[in-house]
Amino acid sequence: MQSDIRQLYGNIDIYLFDQLLKGTYDNCKTVLDAGCGGGRNLIYFLRNGYDVYGIDPNPDAIAAVRELSATLSPNNSKENFVISSAENLPFDDNYFDLVISSAVLHFAKSPAHFHDMIHSMWRVLKPGGYLFARLASDIGIETLVQDLGNGRYLLPDGSERFLVNQQLLLQYTESLNARLHEPIKTTNVQNLRCMTTWCLQKV
Repeated sequence: MQSDIRQLYGNIDIYLFDQLLKGTYDNCKTVLDAGCGGGRNLIYFLRNGYDVYGIDPNPDAIAAVRELSATLSPNNSKENFVISSAENLPFDDNYFDLVISSAVLHFAKSPAHFHDMIHSMWRVLKPGGYLFARLASDIGIETLVQDLGNGRYLLPDGSERFLVNQQLLLQYTESLNARLHEPIKTTNVQNLRCMTTWCLQKV
């Protein structure tokens, strides 16, 4: 049974898995993983007939996800996977039903870079579509992070990240005229880092 689950879903982000179990994305047909890596969050979508796209700045990652796509969904074009940055998505406006951004936004170099990434993902999302974002935050560890300037912080685990807080996420939710279809949820990993799930629908 465990191997069947792994075969069907792969090493999927557990909170993305949660949305699949809830049926949130049942009516989504076109899916973009903006920062797809080797495609760990795309196995379910490839196996189940979605029109799957991905971008990543790493050429090796794009080569790997193209191979994965060819194996799991031969009719899904390898040209759907492109070497690109999240802030310059090479797709038309209002194209995707679902945009996934898992562990990408916290690599922003500055507030302006973060802004550009969010607005690029939002631009390619159809009205009624969904943005699933999982990113590092200071929620719950506010006194344990060291401010490095320009929105970036040193975390207790030794990593450097662009960190958001609930106020910033709510401000973006409002400015994008978006709907939070799930409450903002944060996982605290033993006070070493915190990862927040931000689930929006484009009104």
